[in-house]
Amino acid sequence: MKIIHTADLHLDSKMTANLSKEKAKIRKTELLNTFVRMVDYAVKNDVEAILIAGDLFDTKVVSATALNVVKNEITSHPDIYFYYIKGNHDKNGFYDEASEEVPDNLKLFGDDWTCYELSQSGRVKLYGIELNEGNAARVQEAFSPDPYDINIVMMHGQESEAVLKDKAEIINLKLFKNKGINYLALGHIHEYKSEALDGEGKYCYCGCLDGRGFDECGDHGFVLLTVDEENRTVSDEFISFASRRLYEVDVDITGLSTTPEILSKTESALSNSNATERDLVKIVLKGEVDVECEKEPEYIVNTLKDNYFFVKLYDESRLSVDYDSYMLDESLKGEFVRLVKASDLSDEEKANVIKQGIYVISGGKLEV
Repeated sequence: MKIIHTADLHLDSKMTANLSKEKAKIRKTELLNTFVRMVDYAVKNDVEAILIAGDLFDTKVVSATALNVVKNEITSHPDIYFYYIKGNHDKNGFYDEASEEVPDNLKLFGDDWTCYELSQSGRVKLYGIELNEGNAARVQEAFSPDPYDINIVMMHGQESEAVLKDKAEIINLKLFKNKGINYLALGHIHEYKSEALDGEGKYCYCGCLDGRGFDECGDHGFVLLTVDEENRTVSDEFISFASRRLYEVDVDITGLSTTPEILSKTESALSNSNATERDLVKIVLKGEVDVECEKEPEYIVNTLKDNYFFVKLYDESRLSVDYDSYMLDESLKGEFVRLVKASDLSDEEKANVIKQGIYVISGGKLEV
């Protein structure tokens, strides 16, 4: 049988941290449509179950459109079973079990271990639990699967070796070793990661389905599991599926002196990055340039913005001052540089003051 492992879709995310309202609206729709496309992939590839390991939605208050699209995908595909645990972003879930009838093909979890049989033979089991402050520390104590079954386990939380993020509960992977787990399906970390859990099983963060910000660069998608009951194996394959990719491109501009030179170096770096017109690009200028370097980041962004869905630029380059070249300069510029050099400012402050001063001396006007 085939199973999809997905997590951290963060549907209905505002997407306004970097984007304009118009493009944020486009990205919100694309994230929702990526979920729809994933279900369509499941239909075309005979996938029987979709595991959603938390953070299906981004906030507690979800738009009616996002809710209805997800509900429609579930009810319109009764032959696919959806197994959903809530993550730290979607604690309210999306079905009000007190007033709404939960579809037969949507299976939910709670604060205690829940087990579902995934195959007609009953030998493929899915265990899941929603972690909280009360159960996280002792979650493994009540977990005792049959080692002769094929056991898949699903949770949402931060592995103990990783850096704590977003107030997620900790999952101590050592406590799940040698428990008869074939595949541990995890959510919360937005980057794909698959490693051995013990001699028999592995744990996997499938990553987010579609990147949202520049802390989620790289490839994104879901994991396709193939369960072989006869040989008691679970094989896994990462499926690239995001609607767009995000790239952070470093450009070393050391020694360059004009905006056209910097633009040319940037275009070359972007070409080597494989970013396409569909993608979102963050350019980071690095290196060291002379204090008299003519550099206009806004010009670079405006030149490149039509080549990609979104472009932003950070200037992290450093200014350097060749003080010796000004020591015998009898012009106003030379006198100014010598005065700043003799001040108590830090080297970085001196370089910035000199940069602005030379600009004004050369006829420029400071914007206050």
